Amino acid sequence: MRRLVLFALAAAVALPATAAAQDPAVAPAPAPAATPVATPTPVPAATPAAATLEIATERVGPKATVLSGDRWRVRGSLQPFVEGQTVTVRFYRGGKKIGSRTVRALRSSTGKSGGFVLGFRTRGAGPVTVRASHRATPQLGTAVAGARTVTVLPSSVRGGTTGAGVRALQRALRSHGYVIGKLGVLDARTSRAVLALRKNLGMARTGQADRAVMRRLANGQGAYPVRFPNHGRHIEADISKQVMALIGEGGKVERIYHISGGAPSTPTILGSFRVYRRDLGTNALGMVHAAYFIRGYAIHGYKSVPTFGASHGCLRVPTPDALSIRNWTRMGTIVDTYR
Repeated sequence: MRRLVLFALAAAVALPATAAAQDPAVAPAPAPAATPVATPTPVPAATPAAATLEIATERVGPKATVLSGDRWRVRGSLQPFVEGQTVTVRFYRGGKKIGSRTVRALRSSTGKSGGFVLGFRTRGAGPVTVRASHRATPQLGTAVAGARTVTVLPSSVRGGTTGAGVRALQRALRSHGYVIGKLGVLDARTSRAVLALRKNLGMARTGQADRAVMRRLANGQGAYPVRFPNHGRHIEADISKQVMALIGEGGKVERIYHISGGAPSTPTILGSFRVYRRDLGTNALGMVHAAYFIRGYAIHGYKSVPTFGASHGCLRVPTPDALSIRNWTRMGTIVDTYR
């Protein structure tokens, strides 16, 4: 009986533990919330600095002219200076690219700009256009230079030649006022223009456009030295050179011609005169489209116009040029003749 009581007591003692074990489990404490990570504010990309680019040509004549085969240069300046920047220089003829170079802009002596010098040489004739640009980088923006043009003259032009070389020669002659013929053809009128140029420069009196002539043109030589710019629209004839020029207002040379003045035995009268008579056609003496400036002396076309003085005192011009010269004159136009 005692064992049963002890067992019962033991069971009674054990019951709370068993009951506790059957109670609902206690929920664990919640984990602390994670601290939110701040999203970084994006840093805006740096804006490239504004850039300017300029180029100039060097070792060219006063009218930016060189001979075929000459080496000339392009000098450039890129501002502001930023280390490692490059410039691309391109060369074009007739719209076709004939060369391209990329060069690094080096720090100038002041440190404010980057500079470069690029040599270039081309064969053939005709205008060459130079363009340069800097492509944008993270440090420096895009920059494009104003184009520059260099006229490349042939080293010489032979009779019967046609094409770009002749056109380049003719443009150089016309820029001074020499009267050329059909564009692109070395015809008789263009040969007379070469002759007038040579006479004006004191060279041998031929119509050959050799290297010496082309070099003079490339160097910007050949202009007619106007002696009386205050005479307004007038004509000047340099008897020592056997060359005549039609001068417009402001002393601007409009046309230059090869002439033949008076022979030593019958020299052209020297001085300042005015046109008083203008004829059309050919007279009994063979004078074509004459413009008289004193007594029987006139500017007129004639069948023979040698490189030296051969007339009786008149100013002979080639017959194909006579009418345009006569039409250029007016009654009262001043004619200055001198040595």
